[in-house]
Amino acid sequence: MANKIEIKYNGESFELPVMTGSENESAIDIGKLRSMTGLVTLDYGYKNTGSTTSEITFLDGEKGILRYRGYPIEQLAEKADFLEVAYLLIYGELPTKEEYEKWTRDITHHTLIHEDFRTIFEGFPSNAHPMGVLSSLVTSLTAFYPKSLDPERSMGELNMSIVRLIAKLPTMAAWAYKNELGFPLNYPDNAMSYVDNFLYMMFALPVEKYKVNPVISRALNKLLILHADHEQNCSASTVRLVGSSHASLYVSISAGINALWGPLHGGANQAVIEMLEEIIEDGGDIDKYIKKAKDKNDPFRLMGFGHRVYKNFDPRARIIKQSADEVLSALGVEDPVLEVAKKIEKIALEDEYFIQRKLYPNVDFYSGIIYRALGIPTEMFTVMFALGRLPGWIAQWLENRKNGEPIGRPRQIYTGVNERDYIPLENR
Repeated sequence: MANKIEIKYNGESFELPVMTGSENESAIDIGKLRSMTGLVTLDYGYKNTGSTTSEITFLDGEKGILRYRGYPIEQLAEKADFLEVAYLLIYGELPTKEEYEKWTRDITHHTLIHEDFRTIFEGFPSNAHPMGVLSSLVTSLTAFYPKSLDPERSMGELNMSIVRLIAKLPTMAAWAYKNELGFPLNYPDNAMSYVDNFLYMMFALPVEKYKVNPVISRALNKLLILHADHEQNCSASTVRLVGSSHASLYVSISAGINALWGPLHGGANQAVIEMLEEIIEDGGDIDKYIKKAKDKNDPFRLMGFGHRVYKNFDPRARIIKQSADEVLSALGVEDPVLEVAKKIEKIALEDEYFIQRKLYPNVDFYSGIIYRALGIPTEMFTVMFALGRLPGWIAQWLENRKNGEPIGRPRQIYTGVNERDYIPLENR
């Protein structure tokens, strides 16, 4: 017999079903709550509300578990490349050798963006934030590929939209970076791998030869995998919500980029670097800021420590910490910001205050360190995040559409003024 929960309201009893997921997560199905009782639920930030069922990502914050389609993140980050993981998230299974070769070949073939994009770039001021540029460019893909707007388009056309997005987003991101610097744009080099090609477009200059550092390439590949999906986070939920109106994939992904732009979401690693810079500008007294972090009456918070979902060590942080150490060693970077970061990390991993509260360094802390070491400006950090999160967004959009889920339309509890009569302007 299926589990049920009983609700008593106004002298009546109502039964609602309890469903259990494949990892034994249980949820009350309130789909008929309003029709049965006249009630709706109120849950600010959806902290206790499941908006959908999903087969994509499993996350257990208490145990520090993250899996994509059942595969532990530790195995994928160590053994897979980013395009394999992208295929897994979007299509549900790891690709066969033949599928992988076709997948990478198709993506490589579509890395170039239309020359008219250069005209669009010229319309942005050189100091335009790269996230604003990126979201605008992704939306503009609907103008270049109008068939993508047809909600009844064929699966072949939809797959082409997916390929175009994964192929072209690195080119757009690199060009947004070059535009900000005022440097010449680099066209893709299709003889390179996906990650190496992106690094080339970002950092190569026409005045000197550029050689990809394999340590950096491996670290970036891992970062992209670690960021590829993270359950129903703010930007993924945004993509699903926008897509539920049958908006095109390009427009929905653009909405996800804008959601990620917020400092409480994708901007967390940028906040880490800004905090470290603040400490240095204030004289570099680390003990002072550790004391401030421990003072519950002090508004200062150590950015990049702890996580809203993970109540244990962020499993992604365990993986990327090693890459951060390798990158710093390989580059031999001398940067006071990074020196302060390493000292704070050591204190947080050894200090009982942080250990008892499980305020461990998270993935944002280490990704910020890596991007800083590579010379990537802080305003580009969220763009790097978007590159990794793209396949997760696509997978979430596809799942929403395949499930035939209704258009998203949350309820509310009205707390405004009651009915009143209009007063003519001359009497006010």
